[in-house]
This record gives sequence, C-alpha cells and structure tokens, in this order.
Amino acid sequence: MKKNVLAGISLLAAVIIFASCGSEVPVESANEFSAISVTYPNTATVDQSDDYHGTLVNDPYRWLEYDTAANVEAWVTEQNDVTFGYLNQVSFRESIKTRITDIYDYTRYGSAFGRYVTKFKAGDHYFFTMNDGLQDQSVIYHQDGVDGDPQVFIDPNTLTEDGTAAVTLISASKDGKYLAYGVNKAGSDWQDLYVMDLETMKPLDDVLNWAKFSNAAWRGDGFYYSRYPSPDKGMEYSSKNEYHKIYYHKLGSNQSEDELVYEDTSNPLRYHSVDLTNDERFLLIYISQGTEGTEILCRDLENGQKGFTTIFEGFKFNAGVIGSTDAKLIVQTDRDAANQHVVLIDPANPATDQWKVLIEEKESLLERASVTGGKIFANYLQDVASHVYQHSLDGTLEHEIEFPGLGTVEGFLGGDDDTETFFSYTSFTSPKSIYRYDINDGASSGFKLTEANFNPEDYEIKQVFYPSKDGTEVPMFLVYKKGMQQDGNNPTLLYGYGGFNITITPSFSASRLVLLENGGVLAIANLRGGGEYGEVWHEAGKLEKKQTVFDDCISAAEYLISEKYTNADRLALEGRSNGGLLVGAVINQRSDLFKVAYPGVGVMDMLRFHRFTVGWGWTVEYGCADTAAHFPFLYAYSPIHNIKENGSYPAVMVTTADHDDRVVPAHSFKYAATLQAKNLNNENPLLIRIDVNAGHGAGKPISKTIDEQTDFWTFMFYNMKVVPIYQKEV
Repeated sequence: MKKNVLAGISLLAAVIIFASCGSEVPVESANEFSAISVTYPNTATVDQSDDYHGTLVNDPYRWLEYDTAANVEAWVTEQNDVTFGYLNQVSFRESIKTRITDIYDYTRYGSAFGRYVTKFKAGDHYFFTMNDGLQDQSVIYHQDGVDGDPQVFIDPNTLTEDGTAAVTLISASKDGKYLAYGVNKAGSDWQDLYVMDLETMKPLDDVLNWAKFSNAAWRGDGFYYSRYPSPDKGMEYSSKNEYHKIYYHKLGSNQSEDELVYEDTSNPLRYHSVDLTNDERFLLIYISQGTEGTEILCRDLENGQKGFTTIFEGFKFNAGVIGSTDAKLIVQTDRDAANQHVVLIDPANPATDQWKVLIEEKESLLERASVTGGKIFANYLQDVASHVYQHSLDGTLEHEIEFPGLGTVEGFLGGDDDTETFFSYTSFTSPKSIYRYDINDGASSGFKLTEANFNPEDYEIKQVFYPSKDGTEVPMFLVYKKGMQQDGNNPTLLYGYGGFNITITPSFSASRLVLLENGGVLAIANLRGGGEYGEVWHEAGKLEKKQTVFDDCISAAEYLISEKYTNADRLALEGRSNGGLLVGAVINQRSDLFKVAYPGVGVMDMLRFHRFTVGWGWTVEYGCADTAAHFPFLYAYSPIHNIKENGSYPAVMVTTADHDDRVVPAHSFKYAATLQAKNLNNENPLLIRIDVNAGHGAGKPISKTIDEQTDFWTFMFYNMKVVPIYQKEV
C-alpha cells in the first residue's frame, strides 16, 4: 500500500531493539555510588498566561520556544554542562562506552529507499545500504545483477565533516536512466532533492530545495514532487509548515521554473503527496489533514484529463492505491473494513457501490499490501508478527510465504513485469537481512544476510498478555537471558509508544545488549493507540481516550513487579516522541513505579503542540486545545501542566536535539525547566541531554548514537545501583 504521506510525518515509534550475550547478574557496590550533587541552572520566567475557554493557564517558560535565540542557546549550554558534569562523575561510563562501541562494530544491511519503502531494485540496478560497523552513516551501494560486484553509489559520510547528512533513495524513472534521491542534514525533516544519471553514475545539476515528506513520481523527462514555500530565515526548524504543494520538475531546468500542479489555498494545513500508477497512466494526489484519513484525487493522463476526479473522499477513512489493472485501480482501505481489505475501483465510476472486493477483511490486520509482478502480496499482522500471502490480481489466494521464523517482514515492491522481488526480515534474535523472492516458483533465497556476534539460543523471548485497568488483555514481549532468576530484582526497561496507529513489532538491534548481558529484562508493551490489532485498537487510545494508553503502561509496570521480574527500584520507563509524551504523563500519575525515566523527544505541551512545524497534523490523534471540547482532556494529562510540586520523581533524563523539526525541542526545554523548578529537592536527578546538530532520530550518526546510548545505560545503572559487568572485569 502506498503510505499516506503522514506515514513519514507521524511521531516515529523508536525501533525496538534486541541484544545478545549474557553473564552474571550485577550486584550493588556501595563504593561505586557516592552521591553526585546537582545544581540546576536558574531558568528565567516570564509573565505569560493564556485563556483557554475560561481557564487561565500560565506559561512562564514561553521564551524557551525560540530555540535559535541567544538566551535559549545559552540555556542549552548550561543544561548540558550540568548533565554531562553529572555523567562524567560515574566511574563506569567509559567502560560502558567501550562495550557499546564494540557492540556496534558488525556489518549490517538495509534498504536504501527509506523507512517506509523497503525496495532493493531500480531499473537494472540493485541497491542496498551497508555499514561496516562504525560508519556514521550507512553507505549506499549498487550492483548489476543479483551476484554483481557491489560498487559505492553514494557515501553520505563524505557530504559533511560531522557525518550528519543522511541520504535516501526515492524512485527511479521507468526507463531506468535516472534516480531521484534526497539529502537531509543535521536530522532535519527538510530535504534537498537531487538526480543521479544511472548510466554515468554522476549527479545532474538539478537541485530542489524545501521538500518535505515528498515522493518523486516520474513521467517523461521529469517528475512530480511535494514541497513547502521557503521558511523565514532563522525559523526553519520551528515555524508552522503551511501550503504543501505539488510541482512538476523537468530535468535540466531551474526549480523556479517548476510547474505548479496542485495547491489548496483554502486549506493551508493539509499535506499533499503525489504518485503515478506503474503504467504511468493515472496521476494520484493524496491529501491528508492529519496523521490519518485520506482523500485521493485521480487524473487520467492517457485521455488528456485536465482536472481531477475524487476517487476516495476524505478524511474519515484511510486508503492507498497499490496498483492498477485494465484501467482500474487496486486499492487498500479500511473503509467498510476496520482491519483493511483490498478493492478494485474504476476511476471513471468510483462510487462505493461499484467497488469490487478482491481480498476480504480478516480477523488479523492487513498491515500493508502491494502489487508486484502481476501478484498481490498481502502482509497481515497476527499477534504482532508478520504473515504474507500471495494472491492473483483477481484476489485468489495462491499460498502463504515462508520466513525464517516469527518476526517483522517488509518489502515485496516492484514493477508489473518483474519476476523477482525482495523483502527484509528481522526478529528479536535475527538482525535485519534481505531476501530475494522468485514470484514464479515462490522460492526465497538470501541476498544480503546480516550476522552479529551473539548466540540467539542464549535468550528467551516470551509474549505475555496482562490485564489493563479496564480488564483488556494487552500483549507484551519480554526478552532476557535463559536461566534468569525471576526474583524481583532484575534491572528492567519497559518501552512503550501507543499512538498514531503505529505498530511496535519484533526487531533487532545490538544496543540493548548492555541490558541483557547485565542480567536485565527488556519489556515491550503493545499499548492501545497503536495499530497492533487494527483501527479498533487505535481508536481505543486516541483523543478523549488517551488516558487508556497511560493505564495500559501503568498496568504493564505493575505486572512486571507483581510477577517478580523486577521491582520499583529496578524498573525504568522509556518512550520517544509520542512515547515521550507517554513517559511524561505516566510518571506524573505513578512516579512510585519507576526508578528511572527517559522521555525522549516528547510532545510535552499538549496545549501548544499544533503551533509548531507539522504539529497541527497531530490534532486528529490528540485533539486541539483551541477546541472547547478537547481542552479539558488535553489539560488533564499534558505532561508540562501536571508536574507535581515535590512529587518524588524517579531519576529523569530528558533527551532532545536542537535540529528536531518534527517535535520541536521547546517541548523538552519547557518540560525540563518546569520539572526542575518544582522539584529542586527531589532525591533523584532531573536532567536534560540536548544533542547538537541532530534531529528527531532518523539519520543520526553512529557516533552520536553510541554517545547517547552510553549515557542512557550509565544513567540507568548508576541510579539503580547496578555495577555493569564490564567495570568489574577491568
């Protein structure tokens, strides 16, 4: 299914990661944990208040919203000085960094076409990313033929001195001559678009600026794409993004000459994405006014249509065109099917009563579908694991595709005439590997297989179901070393997200190895608000029902403690983005359950989030404080507005980045300032760690990741009074 443009804009779920190797459970050592005094910067306040439907709300740290102002930059420096001054006093910090550096030093592969487009072929070339271990950015390679000799296509590490430029391939022209790619710098969502000549392997002079959340839909000697007007200087990373437009760029021309194809001046806060069917007949405009709900417009380029026909009216349901056949569109949608189905729509007669259902809705969620090589590939989520079925174009089931085990599968993209396609597979004990699939005989074979230095047989993976506050059974994955004693004393990390219909599925990464080999437990709760069980599961945790997500998380913590996996002095809570909001809300409500908390790049001011960059797009998920009916429930849980005076908070390390233009750092700045000011005598530290020249998370250099993970585990172990095994081995 072609993702709603918001799929790339939603608050990203942090990748759930697994690790390896085990050793003895670490013990406390009084000599390692002498008190570290913390003196917080004196954050200035301003006399600022706002009237929300008769309720006066103070906002004393409003000045921290202007992240490029000199006084804000000075505040960032002061806060980082305090945080790193604290971490530098922990004796085992360097031994953890040494271990993490070693963990990351293994060769790994991935798709070069971005997070939501698991694709490996363009034209006659095969593309993939490879990182030899410690390269800041993975290098993009190409090869001719499945067994061809890999050659460097683009090395992002050569684009900047600090390794903060990330490159994503977007799409190739149908004739295979050109390929469009995007470059993001310093973690920003802003993207510059470039074009590579695939015959000479040299870039053209074409450069398109201020693209964001854009495809490149090729037709003729150019392509369609999306961009915003140029932002005001100094406000590139914080000003509200408005008037997303569709343009056509002809190769060799200046961007100023690009043809405006579609705009909507009456609705500046809508996203517009563009695509073409594989036969290049139908031009498709996707319109969204938030992170869910789709409208699709269609223009028949073959018959010279000038305007657009609305084939899917927004914005109550989601839909994506996944292919075409006989001048009709194959569409995946949740209209009349909460768990999604596949239908055939005639653009000349798109009324719903004329739709033909090709693949019926099932009890399991149809997470994504694609059309490749004359087949429909339907990827279902069954208890948070992928199952993929191959169908003919008329919807007839042919067979289920076999995988190495229960895990997460992405891919099966390509052209109508392709006889092969590719998919990636990962699980908690399997690093992401790439497989080739023969469409004719249904056989899979390894294309780029990743191996890490660990023995998966050393670990146990368990899926449990625990009751939430209202009795709903919520699934949770637990990962730990076999033979672990369930004695209530294991250091445990609980990770949660719960929002935007995003599913947290099994995946592998080495960075959680530090926890597992120190006798710890990794717990991943599949909270409501996510997409694990379709739209019903999502709806149960959005808008006025958002408290349900927090209840699910609190119940997960209570389960881990009651079942003696851990105790409140050995339990940490982590969440990023929407998950950062989760952490902030939960520790306001139940600080007694946790010793450590990590609200990462979180949405912490629920009254003003819609005023920055693309935050307005989240109102369909959260609501909007400007609406009288929404204000009460937003105000009731907004992390900043519910911080308690002397609330006995766990040790908190807020994380954000100065170039985050998804969830602007002002959220974390204001949250940390409020938390510190109201809890000066809290027995646990309340710190904020602010990355410089980094963004929301995507494209972060390995060197910065290693530094961040070092501080993550240092902070957790120190406050739990756990001596890591590496320190004892020195």
